[in-house]
Amino acid sequence: MTARPGGEILLEGRGIGHGFGGNAVLSDIEISVSPGEIVTLIGPNGAGKTTLIRILLGLIRPDTGTVARRSGLIVGYLPQQLDIDPILPLNVRRLLQLTSRPNADRMTQALEEVGAAHLIEQSVQDLSGGELQRVLLARALARNPNLLVLDEPIQGMDLAGQTELYELIARIRTQRNCGVLMISHDLHLVMASTDRVVCINHHLCCSGQPETVSQHPEYIAMFGPKEARSLAVYTHHHDHSHDLAGHVVPLDEGGKSEHNHGNEG
Repeated sequence: MTARPGGEILLEGRGIGHGFGGNAVLSDIEISVSPGEIVTLIGPNGAGKTTLIRILLGLIRPDTGTVARRSGLIVGYLPQQLDIDPILPLNVRRLLQLTSRPNADRMTQALEEVGAAHLIEQSVQDLSGGELQRVLLARALARNPNLLVLDEPIQGMDLAGQTELYELIARIRTQRNCGVLMISHDLHLVMASTDRVVCINHHLCCSGQPETVSQHPEYIAMFGPKEARSLAVYTHHHDHSHDLAGHVVPLDEGGKSEHNHGNEG
């Protein structure tokens, strides 16, 4: 597996296999994430996606295969579910300070980045689904991560909120040049919002650019030809390119890089 345009790989799993109670959950999975790259992990319920994420983060030791992380890698994690006692007096400021304890400037910057600075004194229990996801994303960003790991980041949000959050994630990737590894079930939005898709169902079914994956026979067999045809019309619009050093460079409205490398024609 070779590094993507963003440079040195941040996180890589090779030949990952794992089982519980004698039942194989994962077999021979290959996955990697590089700086400035959004990789989305998809598959049916029970396919082993969350188990794979836990292995990649070092929370579970795989039965087979290896996981490599770049030296000094900092991960910001947005969990699929956050259980908070409804009687616990917890506001947004305290939530962001529970684990990594960011300083006030970093905490404020992260909240501003996700459009949630006005919620800093709000009770967590009173947040809407969309507000909570933005706050949790700010909590992950406050660690100043090289890699964001997002487990179903759009749950509890309406369609407009889902679209806005995916656009926000894309902007964060571009501005910070961080890698993003995301689990999602919303295939329509994923296909328009990611650089690379990795589709698993206990084994690696297919991987590549969204347009390629949506036409792969295993993908069609898994999600059905009707779903595959509807996804195929979603073109993957890149809002960035990479410079010679591998850094993300935003594109202008005409699709051209803001920087001319002198060797593009």
